[in-house]
Amino acid sequence: MIPEKSYDVIVVGAGPAGSTAAAYAAQRGMSVLLVDKKQDIGVPLQCGGFLPHTETLKELIPSADLPFTLEEYPSSCIHTTTSFQRFIAPNGISKGFDVKGDVLDRRRFDKYLASVAAKEGTHLLVATNVIEIKETNVIMDGAFGRYEVKGEVIIGADGPNSMVAASKGMQRSPDPLGMSTAFEYELCGVDVDKEAVEMYFGKDYVPGGYAWIISQGKDRANIGVGIREAFFSEKMCARDYLNRFMYEHPIASEKLKEGTILSVISGLVPVGGAPSITATKNTLIAGDAAGHLIATNGGGISTAMVGGKIAGETAADFLEGTCKLEEYDFRWRAQMGLEIKTSVYIRKLMDKIMLSDSIMNAAIKTISSSQMKAVQCGKLPEAVKKTLQKLNMGIN
Repeated sequence: MIPEKSYDVIVVGAGPAGSTAAAYAAQRGMSVLLVDKKQDIGVPLQCGGFLPHTETLKELIPSADLPFTLEEYPSSCIHTTTSFQRFIAPNGISKGFDVKGDVLDRRRFDKYLASVAAKEGTHLLVATNVIEIKETNVIMDGAFGRYEVKGEVIIGADGPNSMVAASKGMQRSPDPLGMSTAFEYELCGVDVDKEAVEMYFGKDYVPGGYAWIISQGKDRANIGVGIREAFFSEKMCARDYLNRFMYEHPIASEKLKEGTILSVISGLVPVGGAPSITATKNTLIAGDAAGHLIATNGGGISTAMVGGKIAGETAADFLEGTCKLEEYDFRWRAQMGLEIKTSVYIRKLMDKIMLSDSIMNAAIKTISSSQMKAVQCGKLPEAVKKTLQKLNMGIN
């Protein structure tokens, strides 16, 4: 495809945020170009793909206006459906709560979202790298050639290390604990709980983070670790921790050690919150680029899509002359800013606790199932806050 010389909106990144932004801007009659560096949308994977059902999303981000693509998507995009979330303490004690959600086939889901944008009139350009941005001129090069295309609005949905954000001075403040590495395997030949998402804690396996097992149905599962480099032991990396979890964990290894690794998935997860500015006079950022993620669970699909919807709608409003583009920053924070900010606060309270097995055991024993669910949703009941503060004082 050869792009036009100019568009109303240029979206960089065809993940959940970018494709949603493109769809909503195009739906309003805007000319939209959606650019992605991947040769194959959805590949490589960078996420486990767990998406709570609508009723849970409305608990998670109650003020958000959910995109229609979050409420309805093809069954072909779903590996399996789970109904429970379980936390396993370092001593093996477990506690959990009911939560329904779909384990997505991200390859198909991301393609579905891009196809929705295309059906709304978006021009999609894959296998193309954005190499420079000058004001609203985007210089790109890839499989279809080298082009310079002008946009009235640029939307950066190009991930945690967003080039768009950097070009407009919207990067986050440096924080060594604000970026996590997610390292995962897709396995076959395993027998795991098909009804539950399991999260494991323990300083020997995931210091300052957690490991997970998510069934994909039948004999398949996604397993991974979310861990920050500042907590790595000397000469250890995220892969080493995942291998230790898979082959040596006293509970998990019994389910996983005979499995066959089908694919390796890795990516960065911004758990430090949003930058102070996410909009300029001609540019917006959404999704991981804008820190649209609940830090207590690492889940970012739903919040990225909500941010994308708001970005697309705000771009259209701006082009129609009804608002300034900077209004975007207020709009998305009104819908989910409190939950994102609270989840970062909780994550900071948990950082030291997760480095002590005995204290983590005490936390899981003390906090009730309903309180755990609230924390996972980025909420902090007063009783939980007092418990976590007391446990932190015990560490100090």
